[in-house]
Amino acid sequence: MTTKAYAAHAATTPLAPFGVARRDPLPTDVEIDVLFCGVCHSDLHQVRNEWKNTVYPCVPGHEVVGRVTRVGADVRKFRAGDVAAVGVIVDSCRTCPSCTRGLEQYCQCTPTYTYNSPDKVSGGITYGGYSERIVADEAFTLKVSEKLNPAAAAPLLCAGITTYSPLRHWKVGPGQKVGVVGLGGLGHMGVKFARAFGAHVVLFTTSPSKIEDGKRLGAHEVVVSKDAGEMKKHANSFDFVLDCVSAEHDLNAYLALVKLDGTLCLVGLPEHPLPVAAFSLLGPRRSLAGSGIGGIAETQEMLDFCAEKGIVSDVEVIPIQKVNEAYERLLKSDVKYRFVIDMASLKS
Repeated sequence: MTTKAYAAHAATTPLAPFGVARRDPLPTDVEIDVLFCGVCHSDLHQVRNEWKNTVYPCVPGHEVVGRVTRVGADVRKFRAGDVAAVGVIVDSCRTCPSCTRGLEQYCQCTPTYTYNSPDKVSGGITYGGYSERIVADEAFTLKVSEKLNPAAAAPLLCAGITTYSPLRHWKVGPGQKVGVVGLGGLGHMGVKFARAFGAHVVLFTTSPSKIEDGKRLGAHEVVVSKDAGEMKKHANSFDFVLDCVSAEHDLNAYLALVKLDGTLCLVGLPEHPLPVAAFSLLGPRRSLAGSGIGGIAETQEMLDFCAEKGIVSDVEVIPIQKVNEAYERLLKSDVKYRFVIDMASLKS
């Protein structure tokens, strides 16, 4: 069936109305009427072909929350009326060592992404959540508690799991000192999760105007990273630092904060490589690592944790007709802290 959507047709053109073909549910498929879709910075990168791999027309959106309308004959976890979600990936090979460990995001045969990815089922290219409906395999569809505000829950499917997964992997918890670098779409979730896990949380920001908001979100301390004296006070003291910055910045300044055998983990996506001095790693046996989203089981664990703890993203809800304006504001960090599209506006 043809579904209303918004698509980019070239790197330099704005998103505009578009019709995409959605398959009828196969035996293991879940059809979802999209209620809300988050706007991720990677949507902007992809739409503007900044990663040099975009296939046009491109329908972005991988932070999808909606209501189930139909299910295939073999579906057991979902029924019509349930609140369900689709995140960054909609399939994987399911047989490689990563997939069998529940780490589908690291599928060695490359996952099928929710948009701009070869569609193994229908052919062509996958189209994302800036659309009226989406169809996904039950194995890659997630349950969303009715306790969660669906609009504020949408960014959990990318910004949420991107920060939750590394904090869990490196076993962040009570008695640890944890730094979060950058207070944006990723960073604000990193602060919330690190605090919920019981760590002492220090936020690093270049903007003095974000100090109070950082504390409101859960940071015990907020350091303006341009203040060399304040940075020096925290040298060699962090068990774990989560770097959420997607712009160019000095990694060595943050590595200096990490103590013996501690880790700095990158989850932001700067456009250009960042230089790292060998001595920043060698002296105190520091580790520099990276992490990308989470597997399906871990994403479900995160959604359940959020429902239990009442954790959601701070969002600004917009109609689809303002998505191009939102992209421009995103470039200026003019949002607290995640845009979410009300997909009902697509039907108007």
